[in-house]
Amino acid sequence: MEWSVQQIARNAGTTSRTLRHYDDIGLLKPSRTADNGYRYYDQASLVRLQRILLLRDLGLGLPAIAEVLDHEPDAGPALGRHLDWLRQEQDRLARQIASVRRTLEVLKAGGEIVAEKMFDGFDHTQYKGEVEQRWGKEAYAESDSWWRGMGPAEKEAWQERSRELGSGWTAAAESGVAADNPEAQELARRHVDWLSGIPGTPASASATGRGGDAKGYVTGLGEMYVADPRFAANYGGDAGAAFVRDALRIYAAKHL
Repeated sequence: MEWSVQQIARNAGTTSRTLRHYDDIGLLKPSRTADNGYRYYDQASLVRLQRILLLRDLGLGLPAIAEVLDHEPDAGPALGRHLDWLRQEQDRLARQIASVRRTLEVLKAGGEIVAEKMFDGFDHTQYKGEVEQRWGKEAYAESDSWWRGMGPAEKEAWQERSRELGSGWTAAAESGVAADNPEAQELARRHVDWLSGIPGTPASASATGRGGDAKGYVTGLGEMYVADPRFAANYGGDAGAAFVRDALRIYAAKHL
């Protein structure tokens, strides 16, 4: 079965012009172009378009999306991971909706706001189960206490540091430098320093004093950056995340 470019544009909520652009840059080729120049798309093309749109929703640019698709042509595993991420987002948004609905109901009734119930789904607690599974309840409790103890300005400064680090990694990866290049290794040093400032993580000073495996933690995070689209998106996609992983592995082997 085939669909015309107009049908695909209508069903996907995009435009024929966008699809033609994807064809021109080699991101999404039609399965067949008729003698009259009309483009037609088969089932495989639709699956690829779905992946493109999902990755765009993660904030990836078209060059990064092309790299992701080239590095993982098998759509099944990639869509499976993305489905897991979407379900987590669905749960987080459902908790936000419920929280806002409760707040509106209280305001309309003239009642008292319960702070503990106002912010469910708004912060990093969405990762509580994942953190506890990977590094234990103590690690989550310590990092959670640290985060909640910071003021708005401190939180913004920490988040800005995270964004700068991500931008630095993306720029280095796009420049084509090797993972063992001094520039990449300086980024790795900054990354580990950033991680060590989060209480409860195996790279933190407190965990190191308890015999935490900082080397295993850093190299494991690198693998997670590649495997999880939530993290890969921070570094420009799969290729950027693989660059971060390789640089962190080299740094950890030498210094941790």
